[in-house]
Amino acid sequence: YFALAILSAGPIRHLTVHHLSSSPSPSPQAQTERLKVRLAGYPRKHNEGRVELFYKGEWGTICDDDFTITNAHVLCRQLGFVSATGWTHSAKYGKGQGKIWLDNVLCSGGEKSIEFCRSRGWGNSDCTHDEDAGIVCKDERIPGFLDSNVIDVSRILSHFSVEEVRLRPVVATAKKKLPITEGVVEVKYKDGWAQICDVGWTIKNTRVICGMLGFPHERKVNKNFYKLYLERQKNYFYLHSVACTGTEVHLAACPLEFIKPNATSSCSGGMAAVVSCMPGPLFMQNTGMKKKLKISTRQRLKGGARVGEGRVEVLKNNEWGTVCDDRWNLQSASVVCRELGFGSAKEALTGARMGQGMGPIYMNEVKCVGHERSVWNCPFKNITSEDCQHTEDAGVRCNTPYLGLESTIRLTGGRTRYEGRVEILGSDSNGTQSWGLICGENWTTKEAMVACRQLGLGYANQGLQETWYWDSSNVTEMVMSGVKCTGSEMALSQCQHHKSVSCQKAAAKFSAGVICSETASDLALNAPLVQQTVYIEDRPLHMLYCAAEEDCLSKSAAQANWPYGHRRLLRFSSQIHNIGRADFRPKAGRHSWVWHACHGHYHSMDIFTHYDLLNANGTKVAEGHKASFCLEDTDCYEGVSKRYECANFGDQGITVGCWDLYRHDIDCQWIDITDVKPGNYILQIVINPNYEVAESDFTNNAMKCNCKYDGHRIWLHNCHIGDAFSEEAERRFEKYPGQLNNQIS
Repeated sequence: YFALAILSAGPIRHLTVHHLSSSPSPSPQAQTERLKVRLAGYPRKHNEGRVELFYKGEWGTICDDDFTITNAHVLCRQLGFVSATGWTHSAKYGKGQGKIWLDNVLCSGGEKSIEFCRSRGWGNSDCTHDEDAGIVCKDERIPGFLDSNVIDVSRILSHFSVEEVRLRPVVATAKKKLPITEGVVEVKYKDGWAQICDVGWTIKNTRVICGMLGFPHERKVNKNFYKLYLERQKNYFYLHSVACTGTEVHLAACPLEFIKPNATSSCSGGMAAVVSCMPGPLFMQNTGMKKKLKISTRQRLKGGARVGEGRVEVLKNNEWGTVCDDRWNLQSASVVCRELGFGSAKEALTGARMGQGMGPIYMNEVKCVGHERSVWNCPFKNITSEDCQHTEDAGVRCNTPYLGLESTIRLTGGRTRYEGRVEILGSDSNGTQSWGLICGENWTTKEAMVACRQLGLGYANQGLQETWYWDSSNVTEMVMSGVKCTGSEMALSQCQHHKSVSCQKAAAKFSAGVICSETASDLALNAPLVQQTVYIEDRPLHMLYCAAEEDCLSKSAAQANWPYGHRRLLRFSSQIHNIGRADFRPKAGRHSWVWHACHGHYHSMDIFTHYDLLNANGTKVAEGHKASFCLEDTDCYEGVSKRYECANFGDQGITVGCWDLYRHDIDCQWIDITDVKPGNYILQIVINPNYEVAESDFTNNAMKCNCKYDGHRIWLHNCHIGDAFSEEAERRFEKYPGQLNNQIS
């Protein structure tokens, strides 16, 4: 037997490194550890920022004197990005604190670390923090690079490693059902699988294994049953003396020992380790157990394409908010994952990698150990607006149980693996499996979202109802029709669909297709602005000819005595933000945009927003019109450039980090309430209501306000994005005084 030390990140540097540096050679102790580098400052995305180095127990910066793009390349690669796209001087990302560690740095480009470049030496500088250097890296990771926030076991520098772990079920019924929750623990070894000797095995080891396999909890196991079985089996033992603390996110991070290949006694006094895991409610077969195990209602994941990933949001005072990414790591991310019914965390994401939130930011510098039941039990700092912005929202990717869903769906005929005609695997009455097509009728973005999720290809970019241009497969039979999804399902089989196939256009060219994407836009309305800008205007009819032509008035306007009289208009400003990770672009190409002479520009989307005034049971009391708009960047956050503008037949869309503002005083930015009686109502605005353009999250597309109208004045209360409140607050919103009977209280 011999012990293997699990090393910290990165390859070991040999002590005889030849490097050109005017600084003293790093000490032997420093050479066994990789120099820590991080990006800091604001405003920034996750792949840019002020460069900070950790040396002699202290974080410090680099001076911008003589700084070059070559230096930036070395630093970006050290951080796990493929290359640099630029660098910044004069503390563009804000002034750092503490030491200025390096100055006059000059890299040749081939260095593995910034410390091997020429410089004036550690701590020798004539700069101030006004000269802190920053870098901008290409947002593409080096394959297999270890990040402290991403599990990558290739860091175990040996031909021994623990990369893949599985449970081999023994009970016949367990073999047929997925997910597999109980069995013999096996580790990938050469071309096969090997076992772990269970001498000294504890429940903490089981917890780590279950977490890796996507399960939040562990269960006791009947060892006697397995002992009889395993005595009859030939076992090859690979590991022993596993001693996890229970907070590790991967078995490779636990102290453990490898068994020498020629060892004679492989597991005396023990047997192969066996574990049993408890799946989260989402993955349970037994519905009775599901009811007992409630998923936490104080955390949620938003904006992720796959199950078990997203921006972390927490509930406080009945309103959802985000977590800032300072010190965000795998341990804290794992606490969130397990509480939501998943396993441990695969990745702890920083820099709003899962899109930006809109509400408050509640937590910063979360420091979980890993065994806490809730992220609220971990030490954290409360937020001030100076600390964090939504560009720093934390996210997670959790381990989820293997369900084999991706093996029953495939795409054919596309130009890339992200697009094509959808084919699903089905079996006939004899149990013979074959591939078949899905009827394209009524196939929409929602169904495409589920197909892309099942394929593991991210978000849906488009759902296509005919696919004659992707005709390369010999599969021609329709096996599914009438598919109707909510958009949150894990697989198409979980959506509603016809029991027997019924498809008017049964030819293969009318089968459903998808285009998937790793990124998507996400539109959200600024709710407080609506509340702040609302007012009533009695507008003379002679000023409304254009609006009538645009269909922005209620039907009764047609019977009015034009040009005499007026219409009563409920006016407000709409500010629509793109908080996603891809630009929001209209589906229609510019050849089909419609010229609106009244507004003097082209509209690229026929229906972009619904404006409605509803009573408590959801009936429209004012005919809200379906507004079409010209989409452009009115303004952007600092450091983001505008890309789209309506003038001169310009390109239309909304850039990530920008917003489109429709001021209260522009035509059609209103609801015609001329025929509305005094009372209490709900004002509702829905963006992209027909799901015409794909987004990462449609639950935040609606905004609602309590509305009080006394016949002369109007008040709005509790304006909020559709999913910003807790269920309890949402119930209170529905029961707003007087709203149920439309009486003014």
